[in-house]
Amino acid sequence: MSGVKKKALFGGAIAALMAASAFATGALALDPGYRALDAEHTLVIDTTKGRIVVEMYPDMAPNHVERLVTLTRQHFYDNVIFHRVIEDFMDQTGDPKGTGEGGSSLPDLKAEFTFRHDTNFPMAVATHPSGSMVGFVGAMPVQSQVNELAAITKDGKTEAWGLYCQGTLGMAHSYDPNSGNSQFFLMRGANASLEQHYTAFGTVVSGMDVVRKMKIGEPPVNPDKMTKVQILADMPAADRPNLEVMDTHSTQFQAILDKTRKDKGVNFSACDVTVPAKIVGAADATTAAPPPLVKAAPSAPTAPPGAGND
Repeated sequence: MSGVKKKALFGGAIAALMAASAFATGALALDPGYRALDAEHTLVIDTTKGRIVVEMYPDMAPNHVERLVTLTRQHFYDNVIFHRVIEDFMDQTGDPKGTGEGGSSLPDLKAEFTFRHDTNFPMAVATHPSGSMVGFVGAMPVQSQVNELAAITKDGKTEAWGLYCQGTLGMAHSYDPNSGNSQFFLMRGANASLEQHYTAFGTVVSGMDVVRKMKIGEPPVNPDKMTKVQILADMPAADRPNLEVMDTHSTQFQAILDKTRKDKGVNFSACDVTVPAKIVGAADATTAAPPPLVKAAPSAPTAPPGAGND
């Protein structure tokens, strides 16, 4: 086929974002407005171009997060290449064959393109376009139906989904939407056409410059690779990236939102906002994504991230 091969809860994960501070920062206190990473659900991806740190959100896609944690702890991703890299679009990896037709021995995953939440959903709302809400869960841009709809739904919940901004982590699949397995991709630029068609379940909090340094190609010549992938909680203290990420419920982040909305006006998008992160203990050291690159919906020559044998 064309393209490439794919191949509890909410309160717990959000609490973990805050409770992980002692683990992530040791004896150092968190700076005002910042939080620690969720160590149990953060990927530390060392590559031939540098280190990428990705925070995942199990409340959005629990089975996909669990799959990457499981495969990472099996060292499945170590020395796997980036087999499909498209400028301004995405870096795809996770195929042990390196051909775009490989996967793990684990069963394929059912799509988690959207998720349902109640009115206690801890989302930092940035804007309300067309009767919906757009904001952030952790550092992840998210769109949701408005809370008022919960009053008329059978389960008292509304639907939400992750946005495909620069840095978003998504799972590749074939023409069958329930065929995600091991292959994933990191967005180099924004692409709204993937939303609600590919499971979005995390975001790059450090190393966006590394994402954009990967060699381009389908496949690239002498492709870059993930030399080692680890779960933050499993790493020795000496090797651990001591990062703090700005709390999107903080007044500091609200100031960033206000300024960006003012600068962008009616063209404001959540993809215009980078959630700052910084190295703990480093004076004024901040690691954040470069200004966003926005890409239009892919045309026929640029197939979305996918995979399959069908």
